[in-house]
Amino acid sequence: MVADLLVLAELFPNGISRYAIGGLFVGLGAAVIYAGTAINAGASTFLESTLSYVSDRSRFARYAGSRDWRLVFTLGIILGAAVYAVVYQDGTWTTDVAAWRLLVGGILVGIGTRVGKGCTSGHGVCGVGSASKTSIAGVLAFLLTAIITAQIVAALGVTP
Repeated sequence: MVADLLVLAELFPNGISRYAIGGLFVGLGAAVIYAGTAINAGASTFLESTLSYVSDRSRFARYAGSRDWRLVFTLGIILGAAVYAVVYQDGTWTTDVAAWRLLVGGILVGIGTRVGKGCTSGHGVCGVGSASKTSIAGVLAFLLTAIITAQIVAALGVTP
């Protein structure tokens, strides 16, 4: 038990309370969205649902009924990050990662969410929570890919 606590203290030097509270809010948010809309929360359809405001194409029109909450959901993610930066980081957001790497990473994540028919919030939080076999397989693929990629990148000595 003490050894487990020491490992936790090493992995999370600032404690786990902020992660536990964040997880509670993510779960609560997913439950509220599902209770209010009967649709699993997920951010991967944000672009298509937003385009439904300005396009009549059938690909985008299918999201017209859920686009309002999807917009609020995505804006809430952005606002939450901004509030965190103001409260915990003196209003600044900094990273050691080069801007071009952030851009390329964002593009690859965007492509991956469309190919995988969902994002980690949709599959990981809602899909696994509802015991969806597709989501469980998706999350396992996400994790294995991330672990393998991290090991390769570390072995190559790549830094931000």
